[in-house]
Amino acid sequence: VQLVESGGGLVQPGGSLRLSCAASGFTFSRYPMNWYRQGPGKERESVAGIGSAGAWTNYADSVKGRFTISRDNAKNTVYLQMNSLKFEDTAVYYCQSQTYWGQGTQVTVSS
Repeated sequence: VQLVESGGGLVQPGGSLRLSCAASGFTFSRYPMNWYRQGPGKERESVAGIGSAGAWTNYADSVKGRFTISRDNAKNTVYLQMNSLKFEDTAVYYCQSQTYWGQGTQVTVSS
């Protein structure tokens, strides 16, 4: 199983980024997918989740209305669209499914 995140980078406050997570080694369409993040000096926290067919989503209160999780089962990929980014969104963002984790992608919000 592999989960490979991409799309992180440096962005100014108020900006946007779109993270991607390409999955392989399992039947992607059967499993919910999640995004987590870990900021500097903080514990890892759940950001967003999506059902196997995309029928449900959930979000941390801190990102509701700003972030959108989606998935493309034909491409075995889950996305996290992040808008109106804030300094406190700075973190390493991880893709997760079942017991598997990606390596993470760094998002830095800075002016």
